[in-house]
Amino acid sequence: MAIIEVRDLVKRYGDFTAVKGISFDVQEGEIFGIVGPNGAGKTTTLEILETLKDPTSGSVTIDGYNVVKSPWQVKRRIGVQLQAAGFYPGLSLRELLELFAGLYDVKVDPMAMLRKVQLEDKANARFDKLSGGQKQRFSIASTLVNQPRVIFLDEPSTGLDPQARLNLWELVRAIQKDGITVVLTTHYMEEAEQLSNHLAIMDEGEIVASGTPDSLIDALLARGFKKPEVVRLASLEDVFLDLTGKQLRDE
Repeated sequence: MAIIEVRDLVKRYGDFTAVKGISFDVQEGEIFGIVGPNGAGKTTTLEILETLKDPTSGSVTIDGYNVVKSPWQVKRRIGVQLQAAGFYPGLSLRELLELFAGLYDVKVDPMAMLRKVQLEDKANARFDKLSGGQKQRFSIASTLVNQPRVIFLDEPSTGLDPQARLNLWELVRAIQKDGITVVLTTHYMEEAEQLSNHLAIMDEGEIVASGTPDSLIDALLARGFKKPEVVRLASLEDVFLDLTGKQLRDE
């Protein structure tokens, strides 16, 4: 059952068309990845789904509500990952969660939410004092305040070390197990392959391919693709994790 339906979505800025009539569905409870090079239209698409920008034409519905006609109904059903600028610098993590809960007019247990993202011991710390991995985990916790049906994550693991990235992946999978649909953009193909149940590949404002990671790989191989060199059975990241461990280390 599709919880997000995008039909013939177009976004123009003057003479420039950032999104060129794309259509796709996101099924309830899945992790849906959107990948593509810089300027492909990923962020613009996400901002329209998040009700932050109006489309030029086409339609987007989330949980049955049109993002243009019923933006407040949509906002009640989604969680959006904030960047660092979205957090008041003088408040602790516990106070920030209480503030967001007040904005949504809901009650939350801040300590339980922090425990879910392994930040219970940082409850009284300020956001700007956290490590990169801690900031990303807290930003994801903030998307869950209003008990959303869908959350949007824009390049959630950018700048993280291998341990922090693996920990964040496990957090995203845990959120999915709770029945929440996740839509994420990423520049990391390994991340897209590891997390996404389905994904769309965008380029120059269009979806050039979509499907499961396995189906897209199989289609490439069926076209006769062969790597120009033998794939090694390990990578430098494997060496790094073998020598330093996979446990999360927060500064």
